[in-house]
Amino acid sequence: MSDAKEASIGAEAATHPVTRSHSDLAESAHAANERPAHWYYKGFKIGSKEYWYASPKIQLLMVALVCFLCPGMYNALGGLGGGGQIDPTVQDHASTALYSVFAVVAFFSGSFANKLGVKATLAIGGLGYCIYSASFLCYNHTQNVGFVIFAGAFLGLCAGLLWTAQGAIMMAYPPEQSKGRYISWFWIIFNLGAVIGSLIPLGQNINNTGGTVTDGTYVGFIVLMLVGAALTFFLVNADKVIRDDGSKVIIMKNPTWQSEFIGLWQCISFSPWVVLLFPMFFASNIFYTYQQNGLNLAHFDIRTRSLNNLLYWLAQIFGAVIFGYALDFPKIRRSMRAKISFLSLFALTFVIWGGGYAWQRQQVSRAVSSDPAFEAQKVDWTDPKFLGPMFLYIFYGFYDAVWQTCIYWYMGALSNSGRRTANMAGFYKGLQSAGAAIFWRLDGIHVEYNTLFAVTWAVCAGSLLIASPIIFTKIQDTTDLETDLKYSDEKPEDVVPTAALNDKHVDV
Repeated sequence: MSDAKEASIGAEAATHPVTRSHSDLAESAHAANERPAHWYYKGFKIGSKEYWYASPKIQLLMVALVCFLCPGMYNALGGLGGGGQIDPTVQDHASTALYSVFAVVAFFSGSFANKLGVKATLAIGGLGYCIYSASFLCYNHTQNVGFVIFAGAFLGLCAGLLWTAQGAIMMAYPPEQSKGRYISWFWIIFNLGAVIGSLIPLGQNINNTGGTVTDGTYVGFIVLMLVGAALTFFLVNADKVIRDDGSKVIIMKNPTWQSEFIGLWQCISFSPWVVLLFPMFFASNIFYTYQQNGLNLAHFDIRTRSLNNLLYWLAQIFGAVIFGYALDFPKIRRSMRAKISFLSLFALTFVIWGGGYAWQRQQVSRAVSSDPAFEAQKVDWTDPKFLGPMFLYIFYGFYDAVWQTCIYWYMGALSNSGRRTANMAGFYKGLQSAGAAIFWRLDGIHVEYNTLFAVTWAVCAGSLLIASPIIFTKIQDTTDLETDLKYSDEKPEDVVPTAALNDKHVDV
C-alpha cells in the first residue's frame, strides 16, 4: 500500500509540477532528517537548541574565528594608520602591492575554492597575515622596505583565497530566510578581532604620545595571526555541511579546473546584469585609505589613533547587528527589504559623508600634517577638539559595516548556490581590491587629503546609482531551486531534504 501511495504521489508531482523555492523546501521538511553516522554530525544541545559540527552555524563560527584572528588583527594594525609607523609611505607601497595582487587572484579564486574546497582554500589564505605583521617588526629595526612590500604582495595572494572562501560560506551555507543574521554574526565576531586587536596597541601605547608603535604590539599581532591560520585545518568542506532542515549546499560534485574556469564565465553570462553591482564592489574598501591615513593618522597622536581605531571597529559591530537583523525581518517581503536597505544606505552616504565634508574642509593641508614638526600639534584625547572627529570616525565605522552587510546580503539574495556565490565572492573581492589598490596608490603619491575625500565620496554615491536597477528589479522574495542548480552537476535529490522530496507538493 505504501509503494502504491508513493507512486501516486510521484505521478501527481509529474503531472502538476510546482516551481520550488528554498523557502518552500524548508517548510516541507517537517520530519526530523537522519544525519549520517559520523562524529561531525553528532548532535549536542546548548539550551533547547541542537547543534552539530558540520552545521552552517558551527562552520560559520569557525570561519568567523579565523577572520577574527587574521584579517581582524590586520584591520586593527591598519587602523592605526601607516601600519603603526609615523610615515605612511612604506605601508602605502605595501598596500598597493597587496591589493594589486589581491585583485587579480580574487577575481579567479572562486574557481580555486570550488576545485580545492573551502577548507584548503582557507588554509592557504591564512598564511600571509602573520608574515605581513612580521615585516613591520623587521622594518622597525632594519628599514627593509622590500620585505614589507613583498609581505604585502604575498598577503594579497593569500587574502584573495581566504575572503573568497569566506564569502561563499557566508552566502551559501545559511537558509535563505536567515542570511542577514548569519552575515551580522560573522561581522560581529570578525570585528571583535579588530576591537580586541585595537586594545593591544592602546594598552601598549597608552602613555606613548609619539608616532611609532612598540615591538610588543607587532609581536602580539603575529602570535594571534598564527593561531588563526592554524584554525583553518579544523573546518569541513561544503559537501559535508547539512542544514537544520536536512538540505545540503549546492556545489559541483565533480569539479575540474576546466569546469570551474568556465563557471566564472557562466556566472556572468547567466546574469549579465550583475555587472551593475561591480561599481559597488569596487567602492567597498576605498574609504579605508582616507579614513585611516587622511583622518586618523594625519590628525591624531598614536594613543588617540589607537582609541579611535577601537571605537571604529566597535561601531562596525553595531552597524552589522542593526542592518543584518533588519534585512531578515520576516514581516516585510525580501524584495521590499532590499529596497528599504538600499535607500537607507543611500541616505547614510550623504548624511555621514556630508558631515565628513564639513570637518575636512577646515583641516590643514597634507603638507602641513605630514611635517614631523606637526606631530606635537596632533590631537590627543584630552584635547577639547577631540569629540567631533571622534564621533565622525565612529560613524564612518558604522557606515562601512552597513555597506558590507548590504552588499553581501544582496549577493546572497541573488543565489543560494555554493558554486555561484564563490564566484560572486571572487568578483566582489577582486574588484574591491582593485579599488583599494588604486586609492592606496593615490595616497602613496601624496594626493591632497581633500581630493582623496571628494573622490571617495563621489565613487560611493555613483556606485549606488549604478546598482539601483538590480536592487529594485532583480531581488525577488525567494530563489528557485532550479535556478541554483542550473550550472551544477547536482540534482534535487542531492541537496533537498528527504522530507521535502517525499512531499507531494514538491516537483522532483
